[in-house]
Amino acid sequence: MISTAIRVARVGSAAELAAAALMMLGYPALLLAAIIPSAPAFAAAAAVTYLADHYLHRKGSYLINLLNKVRAGLSIRFLIRELLLVLLLARLGLSQEPVFYAAIACFIVFFGLQAPHGALVTLIGKRRQMPVVTRNVDLASRLTIPDAPPRALMTKAGQKMLHLDLAAVVGLLVCAIGDDLDLAGYIGVGVTLFLGALYVLLLMPHLRADRLPPKPEKVLDTISAWLREYRPETVLYFSGSKDSAYQVNMWLETMEQLDSRPLVILRERVILNNLAPTTVPVICVPGGVHLMNMDLSTVRVALYAANVGKNIHLLRVPTMKHVFIGHGDSDKLASVNPFSKVYDEVWTAGRAGRDRYAIADVGVRDEDIVEVGRPQLAPIRGWEGVPDGRIPTVLYAPTWEGWDGDPGNTSTVLAGENIVKKLVKADPPVRVLYKAHPFTGTVSKEAGAAHRRIVALVEKAAAERAADARFTADAAAQEQAKAELARIEARLAELSGTGRDRGDEAEAARDGLVDMKKHEEVARLRAEWNDAYWRSFGSFEHRVISGAEPRLFDCFNVSDAMVSDISSVVSDFLASGKPYAVTDSAELGVEEFKRQNTAVRAATILSNSAAELGELLAAVRDPAADPLAKDRKELKQYLLGPDEPTSIQQFNTAVADLALKAETRNLGQESRTAAAGTPGADELSDALSAQPPTA
Repeated sequence: MISTAIRVARVGSAAELAAAALMMLGYPALLLAAIIPSAPAFAAAAAVTYLADHYLHRKGSYLINLLNKVRAGLSIRFLIRELLLVLLLARLGLSQEPVFYAAIACFIVFFGLQAPHGALVTLIGKRRQMPVVTRNVDLASRLTIPDAPPRALMTKAGQKMLHLDLAAVVGLLVCAIGDDLDLAGYIGVGVTLFLGALYVLLLMPHLRADRLPPKPEKVLDTISAWLREYRPETVLYFSGSKDSAYQVNMWLETMEQLDSRPLVILRERVILNNLAPTTVPVICVPGGVHLMNMDLSTVRVALYAANVGKNIHLLRVPTMKHVFIGHGDSDKLASVNPFSKVYDEVWTAGRAGRDRYAIADVGVRDEDIVEVGRPQLAPIRGWEGVPDGRIPTVLYAPTWEGWDGDPGNTSTVLAGENIVKKLVKADPPVRVLYKAHPFTGTVSKEAGAAHRRIVALVEKAAAERAADARFTADAAAQEQAKAELARIEARLAELSGTGRDRGDEAEAARDGLVDMKKHEEVARLRAEWNDAYWRSFGSFEHRVISGAEPRLFDCFNVSDAMVSDISSVVSDFLASGKPYAVTDSAELGVEEFKRQNTAVRAATILSNSAAELGELLAAVRDPAADPLAKDRKELKQYLLGPDEPTSIQQFNTAVADLALKAETRNLGQESRTAAAGTPGADELSDALSAQPPTA
């Protein structure tokens, strides 16, 4: 019943549901208390509405957005509470008293202050917004960017302003409850009006010219000057939603290892806010016109991690070669998107990617495909069997349900519970790690519900195993690991600036140069964190893995086998050489499933009943008798390319080769233009070798 109510109300927990219910019931209670009248009851109900409202805002509850949509937003809720307080005073016989008129005047003036307050907050935010936001670009020496307004003034400013009515509400309630306590009402009214006016006055100086960043034209000119000095050669271009930031994050380390000068160009501020730490210069350009006017004449190779509409804003530049690199290697239809033919080249991990395009026949020519391996897979370690004294670990990492409703996209709905039930009941026992795709449940309610049931199954099995005398752990070692985790997390929080985040994007851009010592320390600490994390609980303990840490590759390294679906996860896992299983959720049949999906040709194929899991576990327990070991080795090379030269070497070679093609093209254009001898040849040559200013 409670879980159903949580789902219907779209709140995150039972506590949120309770807070929502209390807030909804609080307003009728306020009305009833005002009519009775009862000042103590009104005070109690008011306290409940204040606290419940604050809790829901702090949790970011969807219910708050829903109330805004039905015109019951925060301002309306505060106004209703204040009007009911006025009704209470009238019902208590205070309507002829001066304090009653003081209350009415207070709330009218207080709400009158909301307009200038809101306008100031909005104007300051807009005036301090940069046309281009950067990281690892030295703006401080080129532009004068003043500090952001204090976070106390700008963060959740509307909520803070409205809550200043607390002084008046408390003072008037004290006046209503006691006799001859009008002074308390006047004091409360005075404090609310004073603080409201003070808040507005404190915001006004931040609209002065010396408190604002330079005008957009100057910022853009400065960025262009920096680009002319830095002379970027290879660009990673990305556009997408907040949830797709992982698609660009996976390429940042590769960009850091390029032999050419790298640059990352983003199109959405939300992506920049979710970008992983990097030493590569980053420019976020939300405006298409601003991007088109940016001096990128030295760039010779542009890399695209996703097929999105905004790619056209850079694809239009003829002086650079454009490459689709994607964000994973899989047999999904996205891996052979017909849009890919707009690029000069398509880079795949291995031969399999080339063959996919040939079979799909979507217009991508074979001569435009280059095999470069998967540089991101370098951290994945090979497998040498289960260490003595440890039970095998099986990772269940299903992908999400996708946009098209195809039952073959994910095993979560039809097979997930069967897979987990068989794994947790396996004999001899295994340890289960469950790490779902972060998008799971975003499209399909059934997938979200199945995910929650799987989480419950794993947690229940973990609790049962903890009570099983057969499984024991070194408690002292675990406590030591937990202490290490706490120390590392505290230091990471300190290094990341938790508790003193940058005030706004202008200040972040000004101070956005990476501190290399800090960056290296963070990398070391994250490696230490990962080691301590796995030592902080028993090697037999089932676990639900959520959030960004530990990363998927870290889960690969501590696992002995994996169960997954058709996605890049399967191809990546092949780098480990470990046994794996893939679920045929659409029930195509083993032969057809293997025919359609290259990555499963060395896998144990599971039906939705998961009856075949025993084959996978047998291969894990006795690697010598593993019938698919040779197939996995061959498939690994087919999908991911050879081990030598290394993938990053292959990638750098591909970048250099394509940059040479771009340079050759540009020189040829200049020569042909000059040879034509037409009027304005010099101007035309310049136009062809630089980015046009308009579409």
